[in-house]
Amino acid sequence: MGLFEGKKGLILGVANDRSIAWAIAKEILEGGGECGFTHLPDKPDDEKKKNRRRVSKCTDGHDGVRFLTPLNVQSDENIAEVMALAKKEFGQIDFLLHSIAFADMNDLGRDTIETSREGFKMAMDISAFSLIAVANAAKDIMSPKSSIAAMTYFGGEKCVPGYNVMGICKAALDAAVKYLAFDLGPKGVRVNAVSAGPLKTLAGVGAGVSEMLHLYEQMAPLGRNITHQEVGKSGAFLLSDMSDGITGEILHVDGGYNAMGSPGRLLDKLK
Repeated sequence: MGLFEGKKGLILGVANDRSIAWAIAKEILEGGGECGFTHLPDKPDDEKKKNRRRVSKCTDGHDGVRFLTPLNVQSDENIAEVMALAKKEFGQIDFLLHSIAFADMNDLGRDTIETSREGFKMAMDISAFSLIAVANAAKDIMSPKSSIAAMTYFGGEKCVPGYNVMGICKAALDAAVKYLAFDLGPKGVRVNAVSAGPLKTLAGVGAGVSEMLHLYEQMAPLGRNITHQEVGKSGAFLLSDMSDGITGEILHVDGGYNAMGSPGRLLDKLK
């Protein structure tokens, strides 16, 4: 019997087959779970429906996929529509994965102190507040002993030059995880986050992940970078019954990089 047999839930934020959300979703589907997926809405003039097509390339052919629908997390109405669809399809859901973040490239490319006011509002709305909005809309269809997981990054805990405004957004997201864990605890709903090391994803490339890979390889206690599958398994763990009793936590999947207080073995190469 698979880890997710009889379990149903939502996967929000798959962009393509390199997305961490897809790595987690694959573990769930292979474990017998049933999933509803959302994708970034396509522009009205995009006849090729590029965003939907990228995600459907991942989901097509999987028996556990129940629907694929657009989601604009800046629209409360659209969020409510997705939850209504999930209720119609599943009744209740046992897990919800939030893997959504965005900042304007102009703001990501400049020093944090120069972040635009409108860019800051948009980045915080999409990257942090959306978790609160989605959790609030989903709370009435979450089953007892269900789980919500978000995706975060170490740049919300420490200053990571180049991550800039997104680091502030992740700090807000990390705090939201803890406060939502408190609010939803009486309903039996757990809320956690996975803090992954650098991976070559669509978002990661935009945030300068290529430069980080070599640093992590040299500094992390494991002496290597992590894989999509490792993060996938860890995310699935937090969304499964195996993590009952864990809530309000930030689970680092980064080869131990976050534990280091010095460059470690990298110092030997700098001598």
